[in-house]
Parts: sequence; C-alpha cells; structure tokens
Amino acid sequence: MQFKVCFVILLFSFIKSSSETLQSVSDDDLLELIREKEKLIVLFSKPNCDKCDEFETHIESLQDDFKKHMNAVCVKTINSHLSRLYNPAKDPALVFFRHGVPLLFSGEPDENEIYGFFEKNQAPAVKELTDKIFEHITQAATGATTGDWFVMFYGASCVDCQRLHAVWESVGATLKGRINVARMDANQAGLNTAKRFNVNKLPSFLFFRLGKVYRFDLPKRDVKSFVTFAQDWYKNSKGEPVPLLASPFDELVDWCVQMIKISVEFGLDILAQHPWIWQIGVAGFGLVAITAIIALLKAGKSRPTKDTKKEKKSK
Repeated sequence: MQFKVCFVILLFSFIKSSSETLQSVSDDDLLELIREKEKLIVLFSKPNCDKCDEFETHIESLQDDFKKHMNAVCVKTINSHLSRLYNPAKDPALVFFRHGVPLLFSGEPDENEIYGFFEKNQAPAVKELTDKIFEHITQAATGATTGDWFVMFYGASCVDCQRLHAVWESVGATLKGRINVARMDANQAGLNTAKRFNVNKLPSFLFFRLGKVYRFDLPKRDVKSFVTFAQDWYKNSKGEPVPLLASPFDELVDWCVQMIKISVEFGLDILAQHPWIWQIGVAGFGLVAITAIIALLKAGKSRPTKDTKKEKKSK
C-alpha cells in the first residue's frame, strides 16, 4: 500500500514538473510561433548562465497564469541567433510578442514585476507617425498641448534600427501615461519630417518639449538611458526651436532643386558610361554654332542692299 502511495506521488510530481517545464524551441520554430501566436513570451537563454536560470524558474512558475489570464504562450530558446535582434546588449532577454510586435523586459528577475509589466502592456505602446499626422498629433510647433514626445526615426533597411525595436517598445511602455513615445520611417512616410529636423543618420532620437527639440546623443542605447534622458537628462542637451512647417511654395522649390540634382547626376552618369554622347553633343553644338554664324553673316550682307534700294526709290 505504501509503495502504491509513493508511486502515485512520484507520478503526480513528474507530471506536474513536466507541465511546468518551459518548452525549448529552435529559431525556425520560434519564427513560426511569432507569426502564428497573438501573444508569445520568449526567454532567450544560454547555457551556464545563472541569471538565465533565474528567469526560467520565474517564467515556468508564471506560464499557467500567462496562459489563463492573457492567453499568452511561453517558450525558451537557447543560443538563438535571433537574440541580438531583440536585445543588442546580451542574454538573457525576455521578450513579449504582441501580434509580432516585440516588447523587451528590462527589469530584474522578479515574478511580480515581470507579470505586472507584461499584463499592463498587452498592446503596443509606441505610436507610428507619418508626415500627414505628425504636426496634428504632436503639435510640436504650435503649443505642445498633447504633451512631450520622444520620437525614433528609423529605416526599414537599417539593421541597428531593427535591433532597437523591442527596446523602443520597452521605452514606450515604461513612459506610458507620462511621455508619448513614437517612431517614424525617415525614408518613407516620415521623409519630409526627417528633412524638417535635419535627421541625417539612422536611427535618430528626438525629444520634443514645449516648442523645443532635444537630440539624444548618449553612447548607450538601452531602456534606462532613453528613459532617463526623457525624464530629466534632456536638460543637459542644447534645445533647438522647433522649425515651422514648410509652405507649399517652399516644398515646390525643394522639389525643383531635388529634380535638378537628380537630372544633373543622371546626365553625368550617362556621359561617364557613354563618352561618345559627349562627342556627339560637342559636334552638334559646333554645327549649330557655325550655322548661326553663317546666318548672321548673310543677314549682315543683305542689309546694305535693301538700304540702297530704298535710297534709289526715294530719289
């Protein structure tokens, strides 16, 4: 009888421990899960890492609650090549994907902190701005009545920008309710705004407050550095007056200048690739010039004759 009781207890413990074990997935499986699952919590781990083990213990303990209350699936991946894409610093990285949008947890391994942070941020915190809505939404140059704005200018083909996506979401989640956090595609929908603020490198981070813009230029690009800058450190940076919106005439002039530059560059490229075009052009210009000179000479000779006839008629 005692043997049976012990066997049942051991079997129950084994089943329970098996259900609590965090499932390990490959990079290919992870990418598929990110595409398929509405909510996915991923621990990017590595061997012989005490902090990784600590995070894993907490996520194993929380995964039933995540599933029950948030409908979120929890997995882990070891030595993943995708790790730096969501946390440029180092492992471990705990990332919450909401419809594919990653949110990096930047705190210490604490169950209450982890659960509370993810539970409050089940939807993306960072707003996507475009040229059409930037001024209306931010009111950067017209009173800033919508509050302060911290904006990341990125490019779709910028690797460094992609690596900061999850970090920037974490910045937005941390500052939510106090400072608006947004991002703009400087090469597409935010091209004109990027030009307006002289954004010439990507990624760039601009903080807008009370009619002034402050440029983030600190060496560290982690959640703590961004949050500290927006809350207080911006005061150590030189603020610039927010430039007014360009008028339609200014935009037309800028467009014309760009078209002239493109035309000149295109013409020079064509001439460099096909020198014979230059020779034909010079020959053509010379022929036109000679024809014009001959015409002028003929015109000059014919004038006195007409004058003479007029004089004879008058007599």
